Amino acid sequence: MSQNDPCILVIFGASGDLTSRKLIPAMYEMHAMGQLHPSTAILGVSRTAKSDDQWRDELEPWVRQQAKGFDPAKWTEFARRVHYFAGDAVKPDCYPALEARLGELAQQKGTRGNLLFFMSVAESLYEPIVEQIDAAGLVVEGKRWCSIDPNAKSWQRIIVEKPFGHDAVSAASLNRTLGRAFEEESIYRIDHYLGKELVQSLLVLRFANSIFEPVWNWQYIDHVQITAAETVSVGQRTAFYDQTGAIRDMIQSHLFQVMAFVAMEPPSLYTPENVRAEKIKIIDSIAIPTADQVADYCALGQFAADGAEGAYHELGGVSPTSTTETYAALKFHFDNWRWAGTPFYIRSGKKLAAKRTEVVVQFKPPAANLFRKVPGFGGEAPNRLVIEIAPKERFNLRFEVKVPGFGLRGANVNMQLDYADHFKAEPVEAYGPLIVDAMRGDQTLFKHRIEVEGAWNAVMPFLDERSAAARAGIHANYACGSWGPASADELLARDGRAWRNEA
Repeated sequence: MSQNDPCILVIFGASGDLTSRKLIPAMYEMHAMGQLHPSTAILGVSRTAKSDDQWRDELEPWVRQQAKGFDPAKWTEFARRVHYFAGDAVKPDCYPALEARLGELAQQKGTRGNLLFFMSVAESLYEPIVEQIDAAGLVVEGKRWCSIDPNAKSWQRIIVEKPFGHDAVSAASLNRTLGRAFEEESIYRIDHYLGKELVQSLLVLRFANSIFEPVWNWQYIDHVQITAAETVSVGQRTAFYDQTGAIRDMIQSHLFQVMAFVAMEPPSLYTPENVRAEKIKIIDSIAIPTADQVADYCALGQFAADGAEGAYHELGGVSPTSTTETYAALKFHFDNWRWAGTPFYIRSGKKLAAKRTEVVVQFKPPAANLFRKVPGFGGEAPNRLVIEIAPKERFNLRFEVKVPGFGLRGANVNMQLDYADHFKAEPVEAYGPLIVDAMRGDQTLFKHRIEVEGAWNAVMPFLDERSAAARAGIHANYACGSWGPASADELLARDGRAWRNEA
């Protein structure tokens, strides 16, 4: 593991929900685990005027609530790392004072000029802030051709939170803006799903076990399902969500990352460059549906009214004519040797029957069913691997066995590994290890520019005018507490398959 350098973590959007609910608790957990360099500091930047101590007082209740194993003594230590700067980061006049404050902290803490910027702001502010960082001369790495002591030169990196663009055009524009200020090796496009233990374990499951990799292809796998189901509504985020929807919010970002880990080729070595190269290749091999195919490759929906609130299109902040999907199920194929003809079904939605994030790998039945006349054999999905990512962290492998007793009778059984039970470890907030990776300069679990743009290109047919027919009749087309619209079941039924909807 590479060295964890000292740095100043500069969080733009210090007053935002993400910072208080996720980022600061995650950094506290990393501090408590000894994962932060002793000299590392945190500087929050936001427009509201307040002192360091005022911001620390605001953050403490969030850390108590969100962080694992809160320790008042550890908090006191951690709070000394936390500082605040009041300024509008999109305006040039913010930066002389900000640069001076960064210089003071660097001298006090001994961070050697290393800066890690985190964009915890609205997507529309990404490009203006990056342009101001560049104009202020805060980024010097890659712009100095020599150094008296190369080992002591500083680095400047940036973490960009999703959504990374709103569509293919805006994502490409953001990449160009970032590229003018930072080298690609200094840009960390974060997706906190890649910080989840079971997502990272996918690569180990596949490539460290010879029993899986030989059958991980079209010859033996019938199809793959990837689900991210939520029981909650859109809450107070109606205006934001109506501009986003399930495809942009979950599928293009989080679930594509999961799909890439399931489908990618084995890298020659577990290094950031090799892993990212294989993810780029698998995303690039997605067969993009034509305009005539779109309606047959997706199922879109909006939740209906229930006792708690009205239908989605009736909510305040949502246009009554809105066709933004609160549920989406999409079918993808890869145009490559490994997965030729094997469909990947991805779904995500609000107000569904259960909270669940999982991968289902459904294997094909044996070529010859010699037990076809024996009771109990040949039931539904006899060979299936289920990787439960949340809320439980488990692997489940289903296979058929003989029932004990006289005669021959078959039954499905599950072999299960429960991470919490087996390893006796509580998962930490996913942002923490990822931010520490950025401090180390490890891009393994971050997205490359080409990968991001390829993912947008793959979903655009389901978002632009080509999806108009699929969005017809979208209003209130699934009941709250169900598994989505009937069209989602039909999407798989047309292929002779069915969703895993077990409780």
